[in-house]
Amino acid sequence: MGTFIGHVYPGLFLFLYGLYQAVVISKAIIFSDSLLYPSSPPRNKGRCARLWKISYGGLLKMATGSLLTVYEVSCIKGGLILMNRELPPRFMYPKEWQHLTMFILLTLNGCVDFMSKNVLPQRCVGLEKGTLVLIIYQLLLLMVSHAKDSEGVELHVHSLLILVVFLLLLVLTAQLWAPNMCHLQLMETFLMLMMGSWLMQAGFILYRPVSGYPWQDDDISDIMFVTTFFCWHVMIDASFLLGIYGFSSFWYHCYSPSLKLTGPKEAPYYASTPGPLYKLLQEVEQSEKEDQALLLAKCST
Repeated sequence: MGTFIGHVYPGLFLFLYGLYQAVVISKAIIFSDSLLYPSSPPRNKGRCARLWKISYGGLLKMATGSLLTVYEVSCIKGGLILMNRELPPRFMYPKEWQHLTMFILLTLNGCVDFMSKNVLPQRCVGLEKGTLVLIIYQLLLLMVSHAKDSEGVELHVHSLLILVVFLLLLVLTAQLWAPNMCHLQLMETFLMLMMGSWLMQAGFILYRPVSGYPWQDDDISDIMFVTTFFCWHVMIDASFLLGIYGFSSFWYHCYSPSLKLTGPKEAPYYASTPGPLYKLLQEVEQSEKEDQALLLAKCST
């Protein structure tokens, strides 16, 4: 029961969080808004404006991670001990300790998001992105070692999940240099949806099969259908993304006719005022042009 909940509940959270991110990105694309600093509705003032700026994603991460941490600890009879009292002592509950570490990382990620958006005097996007990349790095390491003790269908399920986490890690690493790029945000959202939906599917495949009978590790048909289900998840999650964007576009087009539908806006470039060095370079360039014109005049005579 504990392992089933440990797969389904985190998967459900990631899937819902991915849907929320898809709505935010659709709004940013339609209104040419910033992905990092979305504008609040113009009518929101005072308390409503403060409520709009609260990091609900960070709060949700903290609440989900804390509840899953408490649940993981309470599922072990006699407590989640680290080592037994035998000689030589051996580590106990390695998979449960890995689950606990993942849930604590989720809670810490929520704390960083909330502090950056609502506690610090100015939001630090680099801190948020850097912390998330570091956490996904650790998650990938935990998942690789987590799959070493599995075989057959379970190994194949975890291998596909590791593939999604690895691709997500690449996208998040690229976002460190381009945090406001729409294409990377879309890829991150899609991989979040994939990670969440496949985690839920893994819980049902490994611990609650729909047929009521466990999957057979020595049956090649079962392993092939695991890959088929994964491909179905890719298509379904992509359809979710397309459907959310299409519905948002239709809604804003029909009920807000004064708003123009525009394409995605690139990250803003901030121009600085010209300093002494810039003026000096302009003077040098102008003098070089004058020298070249004088030289051409001499050559022509």
